[in-house]
Parts: sequence; structure tokens; C-alpha cells
Amino acid sequence: MTVHFIGAGPGAADLITLRGRDLIAACPVCLYAGSLVPEELLQHCPEGAHIVNTASLSLDEIIAEIKAAHNAGKDVARLHSGDLSVWSAMGEQLRRLRAEKIPYDVTPGVPSFAAAAAALGAELTLPGVAQSLVLTRTSGRASAMPDGETLENFGKTGATLAIHLSVHVLEDVIARLIPHYGADCPVAVIWRATWPDQRIVKATLETLEEATEGERGRTALIVVGRAIGAEEFDESCLYAGDYDRRYRPVGTHPRFPEGQDT
Repeated sequence: MTVHFIGAGPGAADLITLRGRDLIAACPVCLYAGSLVPEELLQHCPEGAHIVNTASLSLDEIIAEIKAAHNAGKDVARLHSGDLSVWSAMGEQLRRLRAEKIPYDVTPGVPSFAAAAAALGAELTLPGVAQSLVLTRTSGRASAMPDGETLENFGKTGATLAIHLSVHVLEDVIARLIPHYGADCPVAVIWRATWPDQRIVKATLETLEEATEGERGRTALIVVGRAIGAEEFDESCLYAGDYDRRYRPVGTHPRFPEGQDT
């Protein structure tokens, strides 16, 4: 018996890995975070599967469901939205399972920041503009931010910021970032990326509050940085005709002669 933690993707039901889909289809028990995981994914569950929406359950209740499946020798598909590596509350579940000696594995999913970037049609790390992406959030009731992980500190780097779980304090985010990025810095808010009701607002830090017209909602990502919509940026060397690389040797003395892997 194994508990399969599966990243269910950002919203669109077809944005799940083949591995994730096949695991759902093989598990007689499925626990899913119903507030954000599309119900269409449950169509992959086998006939007669025990399906539990964990949105209203406590951690103790979730672990009780898993222990019951473990005692019955039944594999569990545990679905979380996006990717499990960030803000999934998977860590506390894994700690409980290790204590109970219940086997588990993890299948990654499409993260929300990647879905938002795709919706924008944007690369978030453009040469000469930004080469780092910071995934962050503001403090909330569920989790406080460590002292050093502030928008101001991240803003000093000039990196592209993907700010999660913070649209409800949009005015505060804007005020904290303008001193570091400038009032004219591009910004976008993407609500429910890849869902049928996806919505995008593009603006600058100075104009964003007015552009959103007071809409805050809940499931949204704020992307801030000069890479958004940029046209003036360097081309990388990766595809340059004179760039000597392993798969395209250039010159009389290439660094990686044809046929050599090292």
C-alpha cells in the first residue's frame, strides 16, 4: 500500500501529468482538495472508488482516512492543486505518515506560476532584464512569513516576483514594491489561471489598483517585474550561430569536438 501525493495542476483538468492520471486510475481511494482541484479529474478514479473531499477536514481527519486505507491495504491518490513543493501543506502530512510508517511517494504537478506565465505568454527570465524568479507570499492566518523573507528584501534584487495568496492585500503589496521597482514597473494579476473563468489584468504598479477596480477575489497570482511584456532585452547565447556548444560544435577547435560527450 502506498499513498501517492499528486500535483493536480493549476486548474485545467488536462494539465495533469500522465503519471498522475494513471495513479488516480489505479487507486481505490482518492482524497482531493475540493476547493481547488477540478472535479473532472475524479473521472479518472476507478469504478467504486472511495472519494473524499478533504476541504472541510482537519489534518487529524485526513490522516485517519489514510490510516483506514492503509489498514485495508488500499493505495491512496492524494490530490493537491498545482505542484506539491510549495504551499501545499504536504509536509505536515508526510511527517505524520513517516511516524506511522505508511509508505508514500510524490508526483509533481504544473505549478500556478507556470500556468500564469503561460497565460501571459511570457518568459519570466529574460537575458539582461531578470534571471531570477522569486516565489513568495505575504503573511496570512495559516502561515506567517519569516523575518527576512519580505517583499522589500526580494524587491531589492530586481528579480521577477510571483506573489501568491496575497491579492486580498494588493494595496499593501503595491506600496511595498514601488520604492524598489518604480511606479512604472509592469505587473499582472492572473485570477484562476487555466480555469474557464480565467481573468488577467495588466498594468503598472502605479495603475494596478485602479485597473483591478477593487476586484480582489481569492485564487489569484501577482507577477511583478521588468520581464513582463519586455521587448528590449538581450538574446541569449544558446542559439547564437557562433556559440560553441556540445550539440553544435563551432570553429576549428571546438570545446566539445563532435562525438565527445565531455
